[in-house]
This record gives sequence, structure tokens and C-alpha cells, in this order.
Amino acid sequence: MSSNTVFLNDAFIVEAQASLLVTDLSIQRGYGIFDFFKTINGKPVFLDDHIARFYNSAQKMHLHISQTPEELKDIITELMQKNNLPDSGIKMTLTGGYSADAYTLPAAQNLIITQTALTVPKGLQAEGTTLVTYPYQRQLSEMKTLDYSMAIWLQPLIKENNAGDVLYQYAGFIKETPRANFFMVTTEGEVITAKDNVLSGVIRKNILNLKDTGFQLTEREFSLEELYNASEAFITSTTKNILPVLKVDGKAIGNGKAGKITTQLSALLLEKIR
Repeated sequence: MSSNTVFLNDAFIVEAQASLLVTDLSIQRGYGIFDFFKTINGKPVFLDDHIARFYNSAQKMHLHISQTPEELKDIITELMQKNNLPDSGIKMTLTGGYSADAYTLPAAQNLIITQTALTVPKGLQAEGTTLVTYPYQRQLSEMKTLDYSMAIWLQPLIKENNAGDVLYQYAGFIKETPRANFFMVTTEGEVITAKDNVLSGVIRKNILNLKDTGFQLTEREFSLEELYNASEAFITSTTKNILPVLKVDGKAIGNGKAGKITTQLSALLLEKIR
């Protein structure tokens, strides 16, 4: 059992002693939200972006965070001091709370903050990954909810196709993977990511906000056929930074290797993280 310290509602306790009642809506109905960020050399990366998204998800899910953003930052700082894990992942979870009838949303929710050791990529992972597509639109897509049922249910499909993960497409348009945003690069060099009905990823946001890159960064819908004809593709997430996508549905993207624009954007992003 882990001896790491966690924060539960209003106290720091040993992780092995942390527990929730079975009446919590996260257990009964899978209702709740979370956010996850990394620390490098003891410093949180893009913390303000993650906290803003956490509060946005809570508001849209009709959940209440008792602490202010500044109070939450103070809790995170103290948790980091107690655990002494310079390179780590910190997860903030807000459950639906204890419901008398396992359906009605209670006034109070449960806040859990955990920290685990995490090794983050120090450069581009050129070996990349492969994806298999599946027709699905994630519900409540603008909120980072606890619901990963479809992604877990699709594990056999992913394995059968020797893929690293699944890529959701809906009505013929590419969306996202369960744990990462998706980008493609056209043969003209335009870098595109889906605009609507996807999670606003923090790495995605910081890539789109890069200045003077020399690249055209666009949010718009794009089809599976466009993707098959792309010159490059990559996914972005807190744990992966930028990870090249070499194949989709068994078809090589471009030359089947990490592309020039993907590599350059990765370097720009790592510079911003540092």
C-alpha cells in the first residue's frame, strides 16, 4: 500500500487510510470530475490552466468546490512538501458526493487530491503510436468527467488492432482520443485540431497559443479521409506532451515517421514548459 500523503476534503492523510462511503455518486453513478497536472523539478506545469479547467468542469457539472483557487493552490503546495516527489502527477478529483437515493445531487461534494511519481518525456518520443478509429461522441465533452466507460470497453478492439489507443470519430469527423487531443498536419503544412465537442486540453491550448511559430494553427472540423491523406499527425496530453501518430487504422500517416512540423512544435512546447 502507498504511504504517500493525500488530501481528502479538509485533511491530509496517508493514502492507505483514505476512503469514501459507498453512497458517493462517483461509485453509484460514475458522477464526478477530475483534472491532472504534472510537476517537474518540484514545479507545477501550467497549474493555472488546470485549476481554471477544474473549476469550469465543476460549474458545468453543477458541483461545488469549497475552496477558492488560491486555497487549492496552498493545499497543493503543502501536499508537494509532504510527499517530496519533484517529478510527479497530481490528480484533483471532485466526486458527486453522498446521495441518499443514489440519484439526487447533494449540496456537498468530496475533494480528493493525490500525488504519484511520474517520469515525463524530456524530448520527442519519435517511436510514436498507432490508433484505431471508432464512431463515438463523448458525452459532456467540454468537461473532464470520471466517465471513461467507452474507452475501457474498447480495450479488446485496441488490442485486436495492435493499436496504442482509440481515436473517436463522429459523423465522419475526427474528434479526440480518450486521454489526449488530436492534431493532423496537411500536405500544405496547416496544423489542424477539432474545434467543437472535444475537451479543451491544456497542452492543446498552449500549442494553439504559441507565437511566431511560422505554422498555421487551425481549429476546424476535418474528416477521416483528410486524416488518411495527412502528412503528419500527433496527440497531445499532460503525460505525453506531443506524441507522433504514425498509423491510423493500419494506414501510415505521411511516411510513417515523426514529421518535421511535429518535431518543431514539440521543441517549442518543451521550451515553454521549461
